[in-house]
Amino acid sequence: MPTRLGAGPSVTTWLGIDFGGTKVALRTETDGGEVREHAFQWRGRGLESDLTQLAAEIARFRLRIPGDYAGIGVALPATVGTDGLVAAWPNRPEWIGLDLRRTFRSVFGDAPLRWADDGDLGALAEARALGCPDLLYVGVGTGIGGGLVAGDTLVPGPERGSFELGHVVTDPEGRLCGCGRRGCLQAGASGPATLARATRLRGTPVGHAELSDGLLADEEWAVQAVDRTCHRLAVAITGVQELLRPGTVILGGGFAAGLPGFADRVARHVAALARPGVPAPVVRASLMGPLSTLHGAVALARLFGSAPLRHTVR
Repeated sequence: MPTRLGAGPSVTTWLGIDFGGTKVALRTETDGGEVREHAFQWRGRGLESDLTQLAAEIARFRLRIPGDYAGIGVALPATVGTDGLVAAWPNRPEWIGLDLRRTFRSVFGDAPLRWADDGDLGALAEARALGCPDLLYVGVGTGIGGGLVAGDTLVPGPERGSFELGHVVTDPEGRLCGCGRRGCLQAGASGPATLARATRLRGTPVGHAELSDGLLADEEWAVQAVDRTCHRLAVAITGVQELLRPGTVILGGGFAAGLPGFADRVARHVAALARPGVPAPVVRASLMGPLSTLHGAVALARLFGSAPLRHTVR
Protein backbone atom coordinates (compact mmCIF):
# COMPACT_ATOMS: atom_id res chain seq x y z
CA MET A 1 0.00 0.00 0.00
CA PRO A 2 1.31 3.48 -0.76
CA THR A 3 1.82 5.91 2.06
CA ARG A 4 0.00 9.24 2.12
CA LEU A 5 2.07 12.17 3.35
CA GLY A 6 0.07 15.18 4.37
CA ALA A 7 -2.89 16.25 2.23
CA GLY A 8 -1.16 15.78 -1.12
CA PRO A 9 -1.37 12.84 -3.51
CA SER A 10 -0.36 9.40 -2.29
CA VAL A 11 3.27 8.41 -2.62
CA THR A 12 5.01 5.10 -2.29
CA THR A 13 7.39 4.74 0.67
CA TRP A 14 10.03 2.10 1.35
CA LEU A 15 11.78 1.51 4.67
CA GLY A 16 15.30 0.16 5.15
CA ILE A 17 16.67 -0.91 8.54
CA ASP A 18 20.29 -1.69 9.34
CA PHE A 19 20.77 -3.70 12.54
CA GLY A 20 24.23 -3.43 14.06
CA GLY A 21 25.89 -4.79 17.14
CA THR A 22 25.87 -1.35 18.78
CA LYS A 23 23.25 0.68 16.89
CA VAL A 24 20.30 0.54 14.50
CA ALA A 25 19.76 2.88 11.54
CA LEU A 26 16.52 3.53 9.63
CA ARG A 27 15.94 5.19 6.27
CA THR A 28 12.80 5.82 4.24
CA GLU A 29 12.69 6.80 0.59
CA THR A 30 9.67 7.78 -1.49
CA ASP A 31 9.05 7.66 -5.20
CA GLY A 32 9.05 11.46 -5.00
CA GLY A 33 12.64 11.51 -3.74
CA GLU A 34 11.95 12.37 -0.11
CA VAL A 35 14.38 10.81 2.38
CA ARG A 36 14.19 10.55 6.16
CA GLU A 37 16.68 8.89 8.50
CA HIS A 38 16.96 8.00 12.15
CA ALA A 39 19.47 6.06 14.24
CA PHE A 40 19.71 4.92 17.82
CA GLN A 41 22.19 3.13 20.04
CA TRP A 42 21.25 -0.05 21.87
CA ARG A 43 20.80 1.00 25.49
CA GLY A 44 21.87 -2.21 27.16
CA ARG A 45 22.06 -5.97 26.89
CA GLY A 46 19.26 -8.48 26.91
CA LEU A 47 16.65 -9.56 24.39
CA GLU A 48 13.68 -8.07 26.23
CA SER A 49 15.41 -4.70 26.50
CA ASP A 50 16.38 -4.76 22.82
CA LEU A 51 12.90 -5.64 21.58
CA THR A 52 11.21 -3.07 23.82
CA GLN A 53 13.57 -0.37 22.60
CA LEU A 54 13.20 -1.44 18.97
CA ALA A 55 9.40 -1.29 19.10
CA ALA A 56 9.48 2.15 20.74
CA GLU A 57 11.98 3.61 18.24
CA ILE A 58 10.12 2.19 15.24
CA ALA A 59 6.82 3.59 16.52
CA ARG A 60 8.39 7.01 17.11
CA PHE A 61 9.92 7.08 13.62
CA ARG A 62 6.69 5.91 12.01
CA LEU A 63 4.81 8.90 13.44
CA ARG A 64 6.79 11.02 10.99
CA ILE A 65 5.62 8.84 8.08
CA PRO A 66 2.00 7.78 8.65
CA GLY A 67 0.48 4.91 6.72
CA ASP A 68 1.79 1.62 5.43
CA TYR A 69 5.11 0.89 3.77
CA ALA A 70 5.22 -0.57 0.27
CA GLY A 71 8.15 -2.71 1.42
CA ILE A 72 10.60 -3.10 4.28
CA GLY A 73 14.16 -4.33 3.87
CA VAL A 74 16.21 -5.40 6.88
CA ALA A 75 19.99 -5.83 7.00
CA LEU A 76 21.17 -8.27 9.66
CA PRO A 77 24.69 -9.32 10.69
CA ALA A 78 23.22 -12.45 12.27
CA THR A 79 23.15 -15.95 10.82
CA VAL A 80 19.50 -16.87 10.24
CA GLY A 81 18.26 -20.34 9.39
CA THR A 82 15.66 -21.13 6.74
CA ASP A 83 13.19 -21.51 9.62
CA GLY A 84 13.59 -17.81 10.44
CA LEU A 85 15.37 -18.45 13.74
CA VAL A 86 18.55 -16.59 14.64
CA ALA A 87 21.28 -19.25 14.72
CA ALA A 88 24.24 -17.02 15.62
CA TRP A 89 24.99 -13.36 16.32
CA PRO A 90 28.27 -12.99 18.25
CA ASN A 91 27.69 -9.32 19.04
CA ARG A 92 24.10 -9.84 20.28
CA PRO A 93 24.07 -13.45 21.53
CA GLU A 94 20.83 -12.76 23.39
CA TRP A 95 19.04 -12.93 20.03
CA ILE A 96 20.00 -16.56 19.35
CA GLY A 97 16.86 -18.65 18.93
CA LEU A 98 14.64 -15.63 18.24
CA ASP A 99 11.90 -16.19 15.66
CA LEU A 100 12.41 -13.24 13.32
CA ARG A 101 9.21 -13.74 11.37
CA ARG A 102 7.09 -13.59 14.49
CA THR A 103 9.12 -10.76 16.02
CA PHE A 104 9.06 -8.56 12.93
CA ARG A 105 5.34 -9.21 12.46
CA SER A 106 4.71 -7.96 16.00
CA VAL A 107 6.72 -4.79 15.31
CA PHE A 108 5.73 -4.04 11.69
CA GLY A 109 2.36 -5.74 11.37
CA ASP A 110 1.56 -7.16 7.95
CA ALA A 111 3.89 -4.89 5.99
CA PRO A 112 5.78 -6.89 3.33
CA LEU A 113 9.27 -7.50 4.68
CA ARG A 114 12.49 -9.24 3.63
CA TRP A 115 15.78 -9.60 5.40
CA ALA A 116 19.29 -10.39 4.20
CA ASP A 117 22.85 -10.37 5.48
CA ASP A 118 24.27 -6.89 6.05
CA GLY A 119 27.39 -7.54 4.00
CA ASP A 120 25.36 -8.85 1.08
CA LEU A 121 23.23 -5.70 1.10
CA GLY A 122 26.31 -3.50 1.35
CA ALA A 123 27.58 -5.17 -1.81
CA LEU A 124 24.22 -4.70 -3.51
CA ALA A 125 24.16 -0.98 -2.74
CA GLU A 126 27.75 -0.34 -3.81
CA ALA A 127 27.39 -2.34 -7.02
CA ARG A 128 24.30 -0.36 -7.98
CA ALA A 129 25.92 2.96 -7.13
CA LEU A 130 28.98 2.13 -9.27
CA GLY A 131 27.14 0.26 -12.02
CA CYS A 132 29.62 -2.56 -11.39
CA PRO A 133 28.57 -6.17 -12.15
CA ASP A 134 31.48 -7.84 -10.29
CA LEU A 135 32.33 -6.44 -6.88
CA LEU A 136 33.51 -7.56 -3.44
CA TYR A 137 32.32 -5.53 -0.47
CA VAL A 138 34.10 -5.60 2.90
CA GLY A 139 32.45 -3.77 5.78
CA VAL A 140 34.69 -3.13 8.80
CA GLY A 141 32.82 -2.12 11.94
CA THR A 142 31.88 -3.87 15.18
CA GLY A 143 32.27 -7.04 13.12
CA ILE A 144 33.29 -7.68 9.52
CA GLY A 145 30.68 -8.13 6.84
CA GLY A 146 31.28 -9.34 3.32
CA GLY A 147 29.25 -9.42 0.16
CA LEU A 148 29.98 -10.47 -3.41
CA VAL A 149 28.20 -9.46 -6.61
CA ALA A 150 29.17 -11.57 -9.63
CA GLY A 151 27.45 -11.03 -12.95
CA ASP A 152 24.95 -8.68 -11.24
CA THR A 153 23.92 -11.48 -8.86
CA LEU A 154 24.59 -11.82 -5.14
CA VAL A 155 26.70 -14.89 -4.33
CA PRO A 156 26.16 -17.52 -2.97
CA GLY A 157 22.41 -16.88 -2.60
CA PRO A 158 19.92 -17.42 0.23
CA GLU A 159 19.57 -21.11 -0.34
CA ARG A 160 23.29 -21.49 0.38
CA GLY A 161 23.81 -18.78 2.99
CA SER A 162 25.49 -15.38 3.05
CA PHE A 163 29.00 -14.35 2.01
CA GLU A 164 30.62 -14.63 5.45
CA LEU A 165 34.02 -13.10 4.78
CA GLY A 166 34.36 -12.18 8.45
CA HIS A 167 34.45 -15.85 9.37
CA VAL A 168 37.12 -16.89 6.91
CA VAL A 169 40.06 -18.16 8.99
CA THR A 170 43.11 -16.04 8.21
CA ASP A 171 45.24 -17.01 11.22
CA PRO A 172 44.66 -20.55 12.59
CA GLU A 173 46.62 -19.67 15.73
CA GLY A 174 44.97 -16.29 16.13
CA ARG A 175 42.54 -14.98 18.69
CA LEU A 176 39.29 -16.65 19.61
CA CYS A 177 36.33 -15.39 17.61
CA GLY A 178 32.86 -14.87 19.02
CA CYS A 179 31.68 -17.71 16.78
CA GLY A 180 33.78 -20.15 18.82
CA ARG A 181 36.56 -20.73 16.28
CA ARG A 182 40.07 -19.35 16.42
CA GLY A 183 41.62 -17.00 13.88
CA CYS A 184 38.56 -15.72 11.97
CA LEU A 185 39.14 -12.50 10.05
CA GLN A 186 36.67 -10.77 12.34
CA ALA A 187 38.63 -11.77 15.44
CA GLY A 188 41.75 -10.03 14.19
CA ALA A 189 40.60 -7.21 11.92
CA SER A 190 37.29 -5.83 13.20
CA GLY A 191 37.03 -2.42 14.85
CA PRO A 192 37.17 -3.77 18.43
CA ALA A 193 40.06 -6.11 17.53
CA THR A 194 42.04 -3.22 16.05
CA LEU A 195 41.42 -0.99 19.07
CA ALA A 196 42.45 -3.82 21.40
CA ARG A 197 45.69 -4.25 19.44
CA ALA A 198 46.35 -0.51 19.57
CA THR A 199 45.76 -0.55 23.32
CA ARG A 200 48.28 -3.36 23.79
CA LEU A 201 50.88 -1.58 21.67
CA ARG A 202 50.38 1.80 23.32
CA GLY A 203 49.97 0.49 26.84
CA THR A 204 46.92 2.67 27.56
CA PRO A 205 43.29 2.46 26.34
CA VAL A 206 42.71 3.64 22.78
CA GLY A 207 39.41 4.81 21.30
CA HIS A 208 38.53 5.30 17.65
CA ALA A 209 39.24 9.05 17.67
CA GLU A 210 42.61 8.53 19.35
CA LEU A 211 43.53 5.86 16.81
CA SER A 212 42.63 8.20 13.95
CA ASP A 213 44.70 11.00 15.49
CA GLY A 214 47.57 8.60 16.03
CA LEU A 215 47.54 7.62 12.36
CA LEU A 216 47.56 11.26 11.27
CA ALA A 217 50.51 11.88 13.61
CA ASP A 218 52.26 8.74 12.29
CA GLU A 219 52.52 7.29 15.79
CA GLU A 220 54.18 3.87 15.62
CA TRP A 221 51.60 2.12 17.83
CA ALA A 222 48.73 3.40 15.66
CA VAL A 223 50.40 2.57 12.35
CA GLN A 224 51.28 -0.96 13.49
CA ALA A 225 47.80 -1.65 14.85
CA VAL A 226 46.02 -0.54 11.69
CA ASP A 227 48.58 -2.04 9.32
CA ARG A 228 48.10 -5.46 10.92
CA THR A 229 44.36 -5.16 10.35
CA CYS A 230 44.85 -4.08 6.74
CA HIS A 231 47.17 -7.02 6.09
CA ARG A 232 44.62 -9.48 7.48
CA LEU A 233 41.94 -7.97 5.26
CA ALA A 234 44.26 -8.20 2.25
CA VAL A 235 44.88 -11.89 2.94
CA ALA A 236 41.13 -12.58 2.83
CA ILE A 237 40.61 -10.40 -0.24
CA THR A 238 43.44 -12.18 -2.06
CA GLY A 239 41.80 -15.52 -1.38
CA VAL A 240 38.52 -14.31 -2.87
CA GLN A 241 40.42 -12.89 -5.85
CA GLU A 242 42.02 -16.25 -6.58
CA LEU A 243 38.64 -17.99 -6.62
CA LEU A 244 36.13 -15.51 -8.03
CA ARG A 245 38.12 -12.63 -9.60
CA PRO A 246 36.09 -9.56 -8.58
CA GLY A 247 37.45 -6.58 -10.46
CA THR A 248 36.66 -4.11 -7.68
CA VAL A 249 36.90 -4.28 -3.89
CA ILE A 250 34.98 -1.77 -1.80
CA LEU A 251 35.94 -1.09 1.81
CA GLY A 252 33.11 0.25 3.93
CA GLY A 253 31.80 0.17 7.48
CA GLY A 254 31.88 2.84 10.15
CA PHE A 255 35.24 1.88 11.60
CA ALA A 256 37.07 1.88 8.26
CA ALA A 257 35.42 5.11 7.13
CA GLY A 258 36.80 6.99 10.13
CA LEU A 259 40.46 6.08 9.62
CA PRO A 260 42.55 8.16 7.19
CA GLY A 261 44.08 6.24 4.29
CA PHE A 262 42.55 2.92 5.34
CA ALA A 263 41.60 1.76 1.83
CA ASP A 264 45.02 2.76 0.47
CA ARG A 265 46.77 0.67 3.13
CA VAL A 266 44.67 -2.36 2.24
CA ALA A 267 45.32 -1.76 -1.47
CA ARG A 268 49.09 -1.79 -0.93
CA HIS A 269 48.91 -5.12 0.89
CA VAL A 270 46.63 -6.60 -1.77
CA ALA A 271 49.08 -5.54 -4.48
CA ALA A 272 52.00 -7.06 -2.55
CA LEU A 273 50.15 -10.37 -2.16
CA ALA A 274 49.08 -10.63 -5.81
CA ARG A 275 50.38 -13.70 -7.61
CA PRO A 276 52.18 -13.20 -10.96
CA GLY A 277 49.65 -13.42 -13.74
CA VAL A 278 46.72 -12.66 -11.42
CA PRO A 279 46.27 -8.88 -11.36
CA ALA A 280 45.22 -7.33 -8.07
CA PRO A 281 41.70 -5.90 -8.02
CA VAL A 282 41.05 -2.20 -7.67
CA VAL A 283 40.59 -1.39 -3.98
CA ARG A 284 38.70 1.75 -3.07
CA ALA A 285 36.77 3.29 -0.21
CA SER A 286 33.00 3.03 -0.15
CA LEU A 287 30.98 5.69 -1.94
CA MET A 288 28.50 5.69 0.93
CA GLY A 289 30.84 5.13 3.85
CA PRO A 290 29.07 3.52 6.80
CA LEU A 291 25.69 3.89 5.04
CA SER A 292 26.20 1.19 2.39
CA THR A 293 24.27 -1.45 4.29
CA LEU A 294 21.41 0.94 5.07
CA HIS A 295 21.11 1.89 1.38
CA GLY A 296 21.19 -1.80 0.53
CA ALA A 297 18.30 -2.43 2.93
CA VAL A 298 16.24 0.21 1.12
CA ALA A 299 17.19 -1.37 -2.21
CA LEU A 300 15.91 -4.69 -0.86
CA ALA A 301 12.65 -3.04 0.19
CA ARG A 302 12.22 -1.52 -3.28
CA LEU A 303 12.29 -4.95 -4.86
CA PHE A 304 8.73 -5.61 -3.69
CA GLY A 305 6.49 -5.57 -6.72
CA SER A 306 9.39 -6.33 -9.05
CA ALA A 307 10.71 -9.70 -10.21
CA PRO A 308 11.36 -12.20 -7.39
CA LEU A 309 14.76 -11.72 -5.77
CA ARG A 310 15.85 -15.32 -5.65
CA HIS A 311 19.33 -14.46 -4.40
CA THR A 312 18.49 -12.38 -1.33
CA VAL A 313 15.09 -13.34 0.01
CA ARG A 314 15.28 -15.51 3.12
